[in-house]
Order: sequence, then C-alpha cells, then structure tokens
Amino acid sequence: MKNIFLFGECMIELMSAEKEQTSNTMKQSFAGDVFNTAVYLKRTFSDVKVQLVTAVGTDQFSLDMIKYFESENINADFVFKSATKIPGLYSIQLDDTGERSFTYWRENSAARQVMQHIDDSVISQLSKGDMFFFSGISLAVIEPEARAEFWLLIEKLKTAGVQIVFDPNYRPRLWSSPEVAQTQFELALNMSNLALPGVDDFEQLFGMTTVEEVNQYCSQFDLDELIIKNGEQGILVVADDTKSEFAISPVANVVDTTSAGDSFNGVYLGARLEGYSISEAIALASKAAGFVIQHKGAIAPADEFTTFIKAQLASV
Repeated sequence: MKNIFLFGECMIELMSAEKEQTSNTMKQSFAGDVFNTAVYLKRTFSDVKVQLVTAVGTDQFSLDMIKYFESENINADFVFKSATKIPGLYSIQLDDTGERSFTYWRENSAARQVMQHIDDSVISQLSKGDMFFFSGISLAVIEPEARAEFWLLIEKLKTAGVQIVFDPNYRPRLWSSPEVAQTQFELALNMSNLALPGVDDFEQLFGMTTVEEVNQYCSQFDLDELIIKNGEQGILVVADDTKSEFAISPVANVVDTTSAGDSFNGVYLGARLEGYSISEAIALASKAAGFVIQHKGAIAPADEFTTFIKAQLASV
C-alpha cells in the first residue's frame, strides 16, 4: 500500500446558511487546502494510505474535526493535540454577484505550532512514506521561527527517499512580505521532486503571467515533474526534459471554484502513486476538478463525487 503524508492546516469554516444572507444563521464545516487535497485523493484511490500531519486543540471543534477526518478515511495518527491552542477559523461572505471574500481568525491556531510536536520518533515514521505533500499556505501558517526546523525535516525525508511535493499556493495576507514568501518558495522548489504551481499564484508573487515564464523560472530547480496549471487555458507538464501541453474542457456550469486546485492535486498525486501515467493522471485530475467546481463549497458531496470518479477510473 502506498503511503502519503500531507502537512498543513484544517480550519473551521463558517458560511451563511441562507441564500439571501439575511439572518445570522451560519453553517459550520471544515476545510483547508491540504485537507481538501487529502479528501479527494482518498475518495478516488481508497488503497492509498492518506495521513494528515497537523495540530488541533482539545476543544469540541477539534474533536469533531478529527472525527470528520476519520469519516473520510484519513488517518489521524499525526494530528497532534495542543493543550493551549485551538483550530483556526474563517468565515465566507458572498456579495450580490456571488463573489466570495474571507475573514480569518488564525492567531491561536494550533497548526501554527505543529513543528513543536515533530520529534525524532515522528520523523522516523514520516520517513517511511512514499510521498510528503505541503503547500505555500502550509509554509505561511507555521511560525516563522519554526521554518528552519521544517526545512531540516524536509531534508531528512528526502534523504530517506520520500518524494517531496510542493503546491505553491500563495496567500499574500499570510506573509510578512512578498520577499519572505519568495525566499521560502525558492527553498521549497529547490527541495521538491514534484511541483504543482498555478500561473495565478506566480502572477501575484513573481509577476509572471504565462506558463512559459513559470517554466523558465522553475527550470533552475531539479524537479522530476513540473505541472503548471493555467485554468481553462490548459496545463503544461515538464518531465524527463520533455514538455507536453494538455487542453482543458471548459465547464459550463461553474458554481464555486473553491478547491479546484486542491481536488486536481489530490487526484493527480493519487494517480501517480498508483502507477498511472502523467497523461492519465492529468485527465483524471482535470475531470475531478471540473466536477468539484460545479458544487458549492470546498468538499463536494461524497456519494456524488465517488459515483462520478468511479466512472472516470473505469474509462482509463
């Protein structure tokens, strides 16, 4: 059985339960980029052992969050509990045109201190994985003084033969400056075997607007696979010194683009772990993302997604 560890933060999500948002009733759920990736990976490839590496509190929200992980068959052995911190929280607001905006409360997030829980015994267990995945948000959330320790962890895992995977997911408000983010992203890309950048993230952080610019920048790093996502304009893959372009079929009924990249990442990584070719993995991941954005929220209904993805797997 293949084994992937996903390092990051899961948060409490609050969203108005009313379409017109005229009441104070809020719907509560759980979401986060790395967690979303874990969900879609496990739903698609049940034979892969999916393990989340994060920290929560001992409050009821934290306990419910762990139960939710387990309901999605995500292993919680490395979900550490803080006696003094709680999960991060965010709320979603919709304007008259359906555009989303977010308000975050992360100051007391247990995930910020996750590196305090990772000792030699934990590193030994993580070193047995086939793949270790983290994102730009994962990097931004952990306390700045813990980042040097994080890079030592990554170095040890890579030396042990674990495939390091990075999604340069950039959120400006999480960083003290763009320059700090750029430095951390460069370290991440330098340590990674596989990277999954989106042109939109690189446009915000580096001012790059095309897949070729992103490819040129990433060519300085020793990446085995580079998957550059550019929305409906398609995907550029660079592997084994060969470039391949993949077209994306536009989705007519886009309801919510939340988790488009996360679902793509989860299905792509699961497919690669299970031995699918790059082209097969791209096709499956693109279809999964297209399905997810036709549903509201980060996590699409389990039954509907599972039925859809099984049909796609049968056609590969």
